[in-house]
Amino acid sequence: MPAARVSVFLGVTALLAALLAAPAAGAATYPNPGRVTGDVAVHDPSVVKRPDGSYLVAHTGDGIALKTSTDRTAFRNAGSAFPGGAPWTTSYTAGSRALWAPDISSHNGRYYLYYAASTFGSRHSAIFLATSTSGASGTWSNQGLVVESHDSDNFNAIDPALVVDDQGRWWLAFGSFWSGTKLIRLDPGTGLRQGSGMTAIAGRGGGAIEAPYIVKRGQYYYQYVSFDLCCRGASSTYRVMVGRSTSVTGPYADRNGVPMNSGGGTEILAGHGSIHGPGHEAVLADHDGDLLFYHYYADNGAALLGINHLNYDAAGWPVVA
Repeated sequence: MPAARVSVFLGVTALLAALLAAPAAGAATYPNPGRVTGDVAVHDPSVVKRPDGSYLVAHTGDGIALKTSTDRTAFRNAGSAFPGGAPWTTSYTAGSRALWAPDISSHNGRYYLYYAASTFGSRHSAIFLATSTSGASGTWSNQGLVVESHDSDNFNAIDPALVVDDQGRWWLAFGSFWSGTKLIRLDPGTGLRQGSGMTAIAGRGGGAIEAPYIVKRGQYYYQYVSFDLCCRGASSTYRVMVGRSTSVTGPYADRNGVPMNSGGGTEILAGHGSIHGPGHEAVLADHDGDLLFYHYYADNGAALLGINHLNYDAAGWPVVA
């Protein structure tokens, strides 16, 4: 074979080998979670940074489980918000002490904890508020019911997340499956619901969407949600999606302009390698930039804490790093 044809043949062979080795078209490559140590078994994490620079994580568990860290790497168990139980919730939990998907934040010297009481597959659900001056176990005071749903409703009152807009107005995003995620107005003085209005902010026509989290960056409010299925260990298909709007009440749309109320959402994190079903996300603005907190499942099915940096591309869309 002439040298020129040998060169072409080898070039084509190398190209084919490279194509076969490359990921399929459209396949995404995501980073692994950052290094964390200690007590990192969590589900549905939310985080607040305290005035002393330490971190307080609240997550699903009996009485709302708490964890702390001084360096965002080593975490330790810190008891629960309600070590004596939360009897005001048991009519929604069928007597279980497990409370779900807390959202923890700090405002005006107080910690606010929104959390859900429900059972799997039920719309007989409620979101409650507790407050504390320290955030420590046993110091949380029940402030009452914020919003509830019933089996006759087309929404589910779980997965709360507080957002304060540029005008200082308080809102609560929440929702799971059925007609999707919702937004209601809160009274900043009490943290409880103000009025009866409810705005639809994302939905998949009854499909799997939940855990909304809204944060303002630049000119946009970004709504993060989790698509697909949680709570199946290493078989979980949870993934983190995002859309944005110039108004806290929407309409939100993804990178391609598809409305989130019509199933839109831009994927920024999904399962890869031994990281299964990452989701139920929260965003923390820290000294070194934005951070995405979430849970994922290991190969053995354990739910673990994931933390990654969030960068923003030239068009202002978040990218997990």
